[in-house]
Formats: sequence, C-alpha cells, structure tokens
Amino acid sequence: MKTTIILKSFIAFSIFYLILTLLGRDDITSFLKPFLIPFLIVAVYFHDNFKSKKILLIALVFSWIGDIILLFSNKAEIYFMGGLFAFLLSHIFFILLFNKQLKMYLKKSKIIYWIGITAIIVYLIAIMLILMPNLGELILPVFIYAMTISIMLLFALKGFMNWEKPANTYIFIGALIFVASDSLLAFDKFYALLQYSSFLIMLTYLLAQYLIVIGILKLNKKKLQIL
Repeated sequence: MKTTIILKSFIAFSIFYLILTLLGRDDITSFLKPFLIPFLIVAVYFHDNFKSKKILLIALVFSWIGDIILLFSNKAEIYFMGGLFAFLLSHIFFILLFNKQLKMYLKKSKIIYWIGITAIIVYLIAIMLILMPNLGELILPVFIYAMTISIMLLFALKGFMNWEKPANTYIFIGALIFVASDSLLAFDKFYALLQYSSFLIMLTYLLAQYLIVIGILKLNKKKLQIL
C-alpha cells in the first residue's frame, strides 16, 4: 500500500515539475529536481523484498546523484562529466538488474531478437556518427556511455522475450525511452539546440524510470496494484 501511494505521489509531483519546466521556471525546477527520484527510491525500499531489490535501489541512487551533479553542468565541464559517470554507473546496475531477472536463455522469437540487436547496433553507429564531429576530447567517454545504454537496452530486449506480461513490456518500453532521453540530451548538447529540450528530456527520463521500476516490481509481485 505504501509503495502504491508513493508511486502515485511521484506521478503527481512529476506532472507539477514538468508543467513548471514547460513554463520555463528554471528557478523552481532546479530546486525541485533532486526530490524526484527519491520518490522511486522510497517506493522500492518499502516494497516487499526480492532478490534484485538492492541492485534496483543502487541504480536509482546513482541516477539521483547524476541528477544533482548535472544541475551544475553549466558552471564547468567537470560537472557534466561527473553526471555522465553517475548515469553510466546507473545503467551498469540496470544491466545487472535485468540480467539478475533473466531466468532462462532466449529460446523463442530469435528472428525478432536479432532484428532488435541489429536496430540497437544501427542506433549506436548513427548516434556516434551524428555527434562525433562535435565531441572533441569527449568522444571516448560518450562512446562508452552510448555503448553502455545500448547494452542496457539489449538486456531489456532479452527480458522482453522471456519475462511475464505486462512487466516485460513496462521494462522494455522504459529502457527504450531511457535511451531516447539520453539521446535527446546528447543531441541538444553536442549537435543542435532543441526547442523545449528540458521538458522533453525530463519527460522521457521520468517516464523511463517509472516504467522500469513498475515493471521490476510487477515482475516480483504479481498482485501489486499500480497505475
């Protein structure tokens, strides 16, 4: 019950935050941003114990740390790099989380699986080709990060082919949207400024985190009633 209430509070708080972002109230959103992910952390904490619970909590904590560090990214490049590193660790723990949830090797729908792998590889190549001319010394860390989120999406895809419904759909769509959010951020920073970039990046980011958390919780407790 506590988890459900906290998750609903996260939705309400996120909508309020996104409205302020859309209105350009950076003075308020910069203060509120550090309070977003803690809703999910607390929701997971109060959920019944399951084997991968600690891994999910660690992934969320690193995302939270990344959120805080990136608040100062306009002051110096080191803050952007710090935020990037925090989210890199977050994605690594999401990979470990998805791998921990996998209970069997892929046996069905191999064609769809390999189509998915091909699409992920095409994405990785395309995003690097687009960003490369403007990356400078950041080319290696950005490539490592892009590779990591691609692997995270790959594990989510493998889970989609194995996990029970609807949890598999929540997690896969969440991972896919997470990649989209990171791509929007990279495109806005290194290629061309996007209109409403802050709103779009945070909308996809919050939705991605929510869907992954909901999916993992549903995967570990069938009777959980969550919107």
